[in-house]
Amino acid sequence: MTAPSNYFYDGQIRRFISQFIRMVSNFYVEFGADSNGNVTYQRVPVMYGDPSRQASQIIRGNSENTLNAVPAMSVYIDTLNYDQTRLQDPSLVQSMQIQQRSFDPVTGTYGTTKGQAFTIERVMPAPYKLGLKLDIWTSNTEQKLQLIEQLSQLFNPAMEIQSTDNYVDWTSLSYTLLTDINWTSRSVPTGGEEPIDVATLKFDLPIWLSTSTKIKRLGVIQQTMSSFYNADDLVNLDFSLLSPQHLVTSVGGYGVLLTSSEMSGTTYYTLRLLKQSDVQTENYTANNKWDLLFSQYPNFKSGSSEIRLLQSNGYEIVGTVSVNPTDPYVLLYSPDPRTIPANTLSPVNAIINPRNVNTNDYDHINGLTLLTPASGTTYLLLDDIGSFNNPQGAVGWRGADGKDLVAHANDIIQYNGSHWVIVFDSRLVNQVQYVTNLTTGIQYLWENGQWTKSQDGVYPAGQWTLVV
Repeated sequence: MTAPSNYFYDGQIRRFISQFIRMVSNFYVEFGADSNGNVTYQRVPVMYGDPSRQASQIIRGNSENTLNAVPAMSVYIDTLNYDQTRLQDPSLVQSMQIQQRSFDPVTGTYGTTKGQAFTIERVMPAPYKLGLKLDIWTSNTEQKLQLIEQLSQLFNPAMEIQSTDNYVDWTSLSYTLLTDINWTSRSVPTGGEEPIDVATLKFDLPIWLSTSTKIKRLGVIQQTMSSFYNADDLVNLDFSLLSPQHLVTSVGGYGVLLTSSEMSGTTYYTLRLLKQSDVQTENYTANNKWDLLFSQYPNFKSGSSEIRLLQSNGYEIVGTVSVNPTDPYVLLYSPDPRTIPANTLSPVNAIINPRNVNTNDYDHINGLTLLTPASGTTYLLLDDIGSFNNPQGAVGWRGADGKDLVAHANDIIQYNGSHWVIVFDSRLVNQVQYVTNLTTGIQYLWENGQWTKSQDGVYPAGQWTLVV
């Protein structure tokens, strides 16, 4: 039989109880010494406190004469009350958009591009206060003192718990507040003392109970290749055929030029719009107003719309764009650091031309002379140092131990405390590498035998997308 349409159960209270039991588990009591004089410890089991009558009878061996083993702890629900003080707008329905990363079911790995998109509608949950009791069963006062002392340190004043790790579950977080302790279940005895003493700790958990969530899968245009338009402007394009709600497109025939600059330790990125003829003639200083493009997209929002740049190695750099109030030909671009390729090499302190550096002068980058650098100082070279055909190296780059340095342009060198060594030999490395210049914060790419800024460059039509 299939579940009725109005049936819903997600085990929300059960998950909070499970988390609470895990929180009070794995505590120990000292149990004296063994035959060798070593102190022994026993882990205290924790169980849910209201087992069924049949299960209890099986545990007791079908006998009323069997005693429960101690020490032990049990957890059970004491109260569950509607919490009027935490009531919020009960009619609220919140929508959120979730974008998954692409997933390869064959390799079981996530990619770097966009996957499926969803809209999730969440209904305001109902506030409740869950009251739990923790019974501590012990056979003597020493066991009780050990457990109370260990547990009491957790709640000063409360301890946070989480029922799930679901990103969209806004009810998963709560906290456990210790409200009362009943030290003993015993009274003044009139005869023989009871063998088991029970101390009870009372806890309050403010929780939320949610109904089911509506999930909608979005069917949006992921990419429109418009390169079949052989035009230098947008006058003849019919943009009414494209979605006005959420559009991702590479606009026909247009390319973009990304450039970066550094000012006061901050890297700034700008985008310039290039016509197809500009790309073909390498006219990268062309003046094309972005307004001509954005006027066709009424949903474009400066500061929140995105431009995505596809690099040759498959990386897609995602960044938000803002209109430049002083230059209509340039967009301000803010790439998301999470989409920038990770460095494969340790960062360099600076990029220098060794022929233009006086190694005896004060180095304003590192605050020392290059003849006495700190160990670990690293430079990327723009020119050769010394000659591999001359055993006598460059005097200015001779180490403290007298060892000479001979290096090529594009090499990366590092001072090891005694002399300079080559840590990246440009003649031997053919793989793509990434490194960041600590002085400017700009990342560089090693590809095809040369260093270039990893993001800067021309992205022709089909290699960039606009998300409005």
